[in-house]
Amino acid sequence: MKRLIVACMLLTGVMSCNRTSTEEDHAHAADGSHPGEELQALSYTLYTDKSELFVEFKPLVVGQVSKFAAHLTHLGENFTPYTEGTVTVSLVTGNKGIKHSADAPSSPGIYRLALQPTHVGTGKLIFDIKTKDFSDQIVIDSIPIYADEKTAIATQPKEEVGTDISYLKEQAWKVEFSNMPVVRQTIYDVIKTTGQVQAAPGDEAVVVAKSAGIVKFRGANILAGLPVRSGQALFSVSGGDIAVDNIDAAIRTARAEQNSAKAEFERFSELIKDKLITQTEFQQAKLRYQQSQIALTNLSKSYGAGGKSAVAPSSGFIKDLLVTEGQYVAAGQPLATITKNSRLVLRADVSLKDVDRMSLIKQANFTIIQNKQTYSTQELNGRLLSVAKTTGNNTPYIPVHFEIDSKSGIMPGSYAQVYLQTTPIYNAFVIPETSLIEEQGVFYVYVQTAGESFQKREVKTGANDGKNIQILSGIAEGERVVDKGSYQIKLATMSGTMPAHGHEH
Repeated sequence: MKRLIVACMLLTGVMSCNRTSTEEDHAHAADGSHPGEELQALSYTLYTDKSELFVEFKPLVVGQVSKFAAHLTHLGENFTPYTEGTVTVSLVTGNKGIKHSADAPSSPGIYRLALQPTHVGTGKLIFDIKTKDFSDQIVIDSIPIYADEKTAIATQPKEEVGTDISYLKEQAWKVEFSNMPVVRQTIYDVIKTTGQVQAAPGDEAVVVAKSAGIVKFRGANILAGLPVRSGQALFSVSGGDIAVDNIDAAIRTARAEQNSAKAEFERFSELIKDKLITQTEFQQAKLRYQQSQIALTNLSKSYGAGGKSAVAPSSGFIKDLLVTEGQYVAAGQPLATITKNSRLVLRADVSLKDVDRMSLIKQANFTIIQNKQTYSTQELNGRLLSVAKTTGNNTPYIPVHFEIDSKSGIMPGSYAQVYLQTTPIYNAFVIPETSLIEEQGVFYVYVQTAGESFQKREVKTGANDGKNIQILSGIAEGERVVDKGSYQIKLATMSGTMPAHGHEH
C-alpha cells in the first residue's frame, strides 16, 4: 500500500513527535535531580491516501499502561472525522506482539486505545482501520520500549518553546478544512482577461410565428426555464377579428376555393370523356384544383380550433420568451428561444498588447464572476474553437473562443475572469490559490507542522492560472499546506485564547 508518512518531529515545528511538559518539570534541584519531572507525551502525524492519523501517547514503559488518543480523519475534498469502524493498534517487537481494539470512536474522530508492553526493545506500532467501505493501515517504525520510567525520562529531550499555532482536530472537523502536500508540477503562464459565456452555435433554436395574428400561450406555465420536447405546441396564433392578414379568414377562403375548384374539375372530367371541352380547358381545371389543395394544406398545417400552432423545433429549455399573451405578431416573428444547454462557448477578449502570445493559447481556466466558481476548459471537455485575426466590431479586443460542456452554475450570458494558458513552467512548487491569505499586499500560507500545530509562512508567488499558484519561496517540497480553512485558523489566532494539547490522558 502506498503511503505518505510524515517523519517524527519536535514541537519546534519540524514534523512529527510532539512532546509536551510543564515548565516546572524542568526545574532542576541543586543535586541535579529533576523533581516532579514526568514523561512527556509523544505525538505522530501520518498519512495514507485515505486517512490521516494523529496519535498522542506517553512513551512505552514495560509494565505500564500507555493510553493512546488516535485522531482519525477521512481525507477527501473536505477532511472529516471517522464516525464508524474498528481500529486496532498492535505493538510488534521481534516475533512477539500485543494489540488492542476499539470498535467505535469514543467521540467523532477519536479512538481510545491502550497497550501494556512486556518486553524492552524497539518495536513498531501498527494501526489497522476497518470500515464498512474500506480498510487501511498505518505503521510507525522504531518505537522504543523502556525498562522503567526513569530511563524513559532520562532519554527524552528538553522541550523547546515554539511559535506554532494550535488548531485542534475538533475545530477542523467542524468547518470545511483540508490540507495537501507541496509537490512539483507544471503550471502555465497566463494571459489574464475578461470574457463571457455564450450559447454554442446550433445549440439554440427560435420558435417563430407561421402567420400573422394574436398570440395565445398553449398552457399556463409557458415560462423561461420550462423544459420542452421537440414538436411540443407552445403558442397558437389566431386571426380573430383582425381585418387584414387574418389566418382564419384566409383558411376559409382557401377552403371555399378548393371546393369550387374540385367541383369544376369533377365536372370537366365528365365533359372531356365526350369531347365537349378541349384538353386545354381540362388541364386548366385540373391545375386550379391542385393549386387550391396545396394552398389549403399549407394554411391548415398546425392549424386548430385555437389558431395556427407554433411548436418547439427541438428539445431543450425555454431560454427567452419574446412575446406576451394577446400580442399581435407578424408572420415569421420570433416568439421564443429554445436552448439545449448541452454545449457552451467561452469567449475571452484579449488585449492587443498580448497579441504575440496568442498563438500559444491551448486551454484556459475561468471564474464565473456571479458565483465565484472556477472551472477549467480541460475538465469541461473544452476545445479551442477560434482565435480571431482582427479585433471585433466597436471593440479594441481580439476574441478567443472555446467550446465547453454545460455544467450547473455556468449559464449563457454569465461574465467571467479568464486565465488563458500559454507558456508552461515545469517543475514548479504549486498550491491551490485558496491556500493564500493576503495581508496588506503580503501573501501567507498555513503549513501543518504536526497534527494540531501550524505555522504561518510568508511566501513569494509567481504564475497564477486562476486555480493554482506558483510559490517561489517560503515552503519546501513535501510540507503540507492548508488549502481549505486558512481563515478559520487565522480567526482562532486572533481570538487570543489558544486551545491546549493533551488528548492522551
